[in-house]
Amino acid sequence: MAKKGDQRRERIVAAAAGLFWARGFAATSIADIAREADVPQGNMFYYYRSKGDLALAVADVFVDETQSLIGEAEAAAAEPRQRIRFLLHRLSQSNRSRMENGCPISAAVRDFRRSAPEASARAAQSFELIVSFIGRELQKTGPRPSIAMARARSMVVEWQGGIALAHAFGDMTVLAESLRRAEQSLLAGG
Repeated sequence: MAKKGDQRRERIVAAAAGLFWARGFAATSIADIAREADVPQGNMFYYYRSKGDLALAVADVFVDETQSLIGEAEAAAAEPRQRIRFLLHRLSQSNRSRMENGCPISAAVRDFRRSAPEASARAAQSFELIVSFIGRELQKTGPRPSIAMARARSMVVEWQGGIALAHAFGDMTVLAESLRRAEQSLLAGG
């Protein structure tokens, strides 16, 4: 059973992640996070000494969740293309929230950069993990490493571009189409 302090930390980080995503890092105050987490504002600095520390904790959650997702994809199938399809399918399960608020990882990388550069770099590791996973899996299907990595980056760009346009247009089909194109690229070239 988790200790009360650990539960509070989790609530604080979850509240910070949600508010940073919906409102932006600069527009979210410690008081907002405390209220959302149902933690007295005076206790916030006991758990996190600064808003930058909170940003880093949120970025750590992104990386942990990405590593977990990749682990699921690795366990889901033996065939590399099926592993990538699994990953894309799991990414598509968050289409609605991405359409409404954009990509939380992309927002964190951008929003944390000035005030919390370490947190920005840590959040960006989520993208690095996804690109590396797809690239490794594509290499198993035949392409040279440089080609596999270029195709992996292209798939992530397709996904991120789909999120940006779906958010801008308020149209989830744009993101669904982007993920379909990313999946179709698995059939392209060896």
